[in-house]
Amino acid sequence: MQVAELELDDGGALRPGPGSPPVTHGEVFLLVRRGGRPVATLLGRVPEGADPRAALTALARRHVDAGPEAVPTAVPTAVTVPFTSVVIATRERADRLAHALDSMLAQDHPDFEIVVVDNAPVTDATRLLVERKYAERVRYVTEPVPGLAVAHNTGLAAARGDVVAFTDDDVVADPHWLTELTAPFAADPGLGCATGLILPARLRTPAQVLLESHGGFAKGFTPRTYDPAGPPADEPLFPFTAGRFGSGANMAFRTGVLRAVGGFDPATGAGTLARGGDDLYGFVRVLAQGHRLRYTPRALVWHHHRETWQDLETQAYGYGAGLTAYLTAILVNRPALLPAFLARLPRGFAHARTLTAVRDAEGPDGAAGLPGGHDDRGHPWPRRLSRLQRKGMAYGPVGYLRARRAMRAASRGSVLFEVSGGGR
Repeated sequence: MQVAELELDDGGALRPGPGSPPVTHGEVFLLVRRGGRPVATLLGRVPEGADPRAALTALARRHVDAGPEAVPTAVPTAVTVPFTSVVIATRERADRLAHALDSMLAQDHPDFEIVVVDNAPVTDATRLLVERKYAERVRYVTEPVPGLAVAHNTGLAAARGDVVAFTDDDVVADPHWLTELTAPFAADPGLGCATGLILPARLRTPAQVLLESHGGFAKGFTPRTYDPAGPPADEPLFPFTAGRFGSGANMAFRTGVLRAVGGFDPATGAGTLARGGDDLYGFVRVLAQGHRLRYTPRALVWHHHRETWQDLETQAYGYGAGLTAYLTAILVNRPALLPAFLARLPRGFAHARTLTAVRDAEGPDGAAGLPGGHDDRGHPWPRRLSRLQRKGMAYGPVGYLRARRAMRAASRGSVLFEVSGGGR
């Protein structure tokens, strides 16, 4: 399936998505923009022999011009943005990292730095890439302990910006990404965190199509502010349904706020026994301190989804494990939140069933739906992936506690080594 983006204003320019060839006939996953800003995604088909731009423009106008996106938001004449540090944690993926860094250096944000954290490297490929191609614009930092949260904490410690933004090494950022993600911090002094829109860079394999068919990482095209002083009526589990707020590939924090809550729990995240949940942990810790969180779909990154069915199975299990691992981490580190959590627990079980449910939309092959709009949050999984996600949810607390013990053992070993070495 092809990935493309179409600008409805200014003559309707059509461009392929990052990593996709020029658009021809066939199925197309289309991002629609108005005034340069993302407003919708659609699934369309270009007939053989038809002009792709004309066919997709007609499709977009039928859907978007009839909806709330028809009236674009006024574009401000000037946007105030804070000095920002962009942190990218990576491990042995220099080829992907190069594309991510190229897109970072093309940002229209006027005042930012880039920090690459090389997590538990086994080769010098990442260091050489940064030194040879990006040394003047990118700072290189190593973190020998494996784990995404550990690497993010290392980046947080190195950050000089008033705001610290995190993304992954397998994304390509829209040129306006950093400006749109960080502008809300200047507008709202009580804002502690911001998240943005994540769309697929390509949909080349069945696994990639399946992931996007069931929601992917996108959270819709409606901006929203989550305020602990006024919990949203449609989020009865707030703030414990942190997955609603965004994902770690597209998030930013006020640096002082994230440092004040202790950063990310190092026993969570990819690369640990907990398997995930570090981003969700950060969201809840910031909200629990009374700070607001802003979701802004104008801040767009394109993500390279995993390509194989085995990758997708691993991801489904990791989703479940990360969810319950981060909840365990929150309660271990902030036991004062336990009463609020227990009060929400009955609805939590219902929410867990909803997350992993297989609905009537599922077809005979176990798949359901096709990628398209992302404002609907009820995307189902096939039964096999639902079972894996439930298994992951059962494992998450155990995985977190094991990861926590492993971190403590490693820390004690490091201290003993330093004392022994210092006595020689």
